[in-house]
Amino acid sequence: MLIAEDLLLLLYDDESGKPITGSPGLDYALAGAVLIELTMLGKLDVAGEGEEVKRGRLKVLDATPTGDAILDERLAYVADKPGKRPKDQIGRLSKKLRDQVLARLAERGVLEADQDKVLGLFPVTRWPAKDARHEAEVRTALENVLKVGTTPDERTGALVAMLSALNVVPKIVTDAIDKRALKQRAKEIAESDWAADAVKKAVAEMQAAVTTAVVVSAGAVAAGS
Repeated sequence: MLIAEDLLLLLYDDESGKPITGSPGLDYALAGAVLIELTMLGKLDVAGEGEEVKRGRLKVLDATPTGDAILDERLAYVADKPGKRPKDQIGRLSKKLRDQVLARLAERGVLEADQDKVLGLFPVTRWPAKDARHEAEVRTALENVLKVGTTPDERTGALVAMLSALNVVPKIVTDAIDKRALKQRAKEIAESDWAADAVKKAVAEMQAAVTTAVVVSAGAVAAGS
């Protein structure tokens, strides 16, 4: 499973098949998870001081394919347009990503594509869980980190960081007594030393991009109402 696949499973309700958070935050978080995974694989990095690429820009370390179509499509795009800031790439990288991940999970029998119509007229697809065993393992790992206090591995740390940026941690760990403490714990994990420097830089950039997307989206909704 990709980190983006694990993230999507957490962000869709198992019974209703609906997302628990809106766009563009969800889609940006998926794209952020892809960039973080490519960084973990040694394909990408975020430039620091004194490098050929400007500080804070994406640089390609290895453009050879990973063998995963979702990762390779985004890696090729970044390789074709190197030296961009992550926040300026994340919107383009998120295009069609959710549909690709949903379709893949349905093909694997993890989710079910449930066709329906709103008001009997407008077609809509729900994605309820069909086999929730893997998601249960992911949730257990998250709860061990967020409630028990175990040290996260890189994958779990990345998930916590993206969920924290979306401000949905209490919607994932629903039985926490102190939701404020839970959110603070997630924030501390996102900023702690659970990953290598390259991954930490990528996570920080992705968190900032996702948080900005959520804030801008909320502002647009408020203005429209």
